Amino acid sequence: MGLSISPLLLFGLTIPAWVKPWWLVGAGLAVAIGVLTGLFHLLRVIRPTRKIAAIAWTTGKEGVSQPLFYLILLAGTFLLLLSIVLPYFTFGEDVKVFEENGLTLIMLLAVFLALWTASVSVSDELDGRTALTVLSKPVSRRDFLLGKFLGILGPVAILFIILGAVFLCSVTYKVIYDARETAQAEPTSLQCQAEMVQIAPGLALAFFEAVVMTSISVAVSTRLPMLPNLVICLSVYVLGHLVPMLAKSAVGQIPLVPFVADLLSAVLPVLEHFNIYGAITSGEPVPAAYLGWAAVYCLLYSTVAMLLALLLFEDRDLA
Repeated sequence: MGLSISPLLLFGLTIPAWVKPWWLVGAGLAVAIGVLTGLFHLLRVIRPTRKIAAIAWTTGKEGVSQPLFYLILLAGTFLLLLSIVLPYFTFGEDVKVFEENGLTLIMLLAVFLALWTASVSVSDELDGRTALTVLSKPVSRRDFLLGKFLGILGPVAILFIILGAVFLCSVTYKVIYDARETAQAEPTSLQCQAEMVQIAPGLALAFFEAVVMTSISVAVSTRLPMLPNLVICLSVYVLGHLVPMLAKSAVGQIPLVPFVADLLSAVLPVLEHFNIYGAITSGEPVPAAYLGWAAVYCLLYSTVAMLLALLLFEDRDLA
């Protein structure tokens, strides 16, 4: 009967419980990179979308090559790792607070990167007449704008993949760290893995929210520079989370408040659809059906925002 011995055990080493679930992170990384690469090659193969793919590739390379991308990446990694050892004084709920803060941090950094890239790649090129050179070739305004949108989503997706991997690995260690700090029994690798699997859908929902905000930023960039773009996107972000809460609060008993809330909900994105904090607090898993409907809502709203962007861009004078 053959024996299988781990090479680490030969040297008297054991794999920590918080490291064992990382194979899931590696598998998720491989799937995410494969999907991203496959979608890009699909755009290049289909004849009507080759021009869009070329513009997206150029925009994505410019976004990844700018120093801000690496600054945001390093800052996000540092803050996620620092958050592991920060005390939250929540009487045993530090892991949940860490997960909520980590998801919010990754999403906000991705939105800021998208806003910056949209302003540089769309607004500055239109104001500097650089876009006129591209549009003088057999490239329609629709291809130009869709290529820019997909190209901006490229660095955002890469940022999510890297910071998401760091975040999930940090969650597994945070479970162990929090148990040691509170003098509890050390969790097993299965418990660490279960916590990581439970929070993983939050990354998908946060990415959907970043896609919606990116589409809004691209639409605004067709007419306005960076500072107004930042103000508008910040207002949309705050109202998108605040409007549903206002309608359900005591203020919602005033007759005018529900009407205004319904009106804003019909125009602005309801970003609370991408909120996983209730599931984190209750410890319940996020159903796959909910992720599917959230993806549909993200697709529909992003499509509407890009149609608005095309309308704003169609009659803009570039000369």
